[in-house]
Amino acid sequence: MDDETHVVKVIGGDAEFKRGRGGKKLLKIKITAEVDGVRSKYAITFGRYPRNKAEGRAYASTRAPGGREADAERFAAVIKALTGVKPKMRRRSNGMIEIVCGREHLDGFARFAEPADAIARWLEETDK
Repeated sequence: MDDETHVVKVIGGDAEFKRGRGGKKLLKIKITAEVDGVRSKYAITFGRYPRNKAEGRAYASTRAPGGREADAERFAAVIKALTGVKPKMRRRSNGMIEIVCGREHLDGFARFAEPADAIARWLEETDK
């Protein structure tokens, strides 16, 4: 992702709990936003990983306008606009683009009323 300027308009957002493999408690943050005139729904799922590290992962869609690369660019722009921190992006061996967020992104999302309570509860319930 280049440091391009994007016009980001966040329309809505929410957070919910879900169960992952083995019953692991996950936090899914959903965001509806318009980036450079393209409206999309995004979701990033946070889990606890080695050493109890909170990490969120999402994948760019091939069906989005402009394809996978354009979707990853727009999704990263939304995350940076909301949290102030640019996410890491990496291309997987199968061609998928993975967007990775850390605790600093989660703390940034927690500044907003919609997901704040769910984030605080998830962090408390999953802390070891």
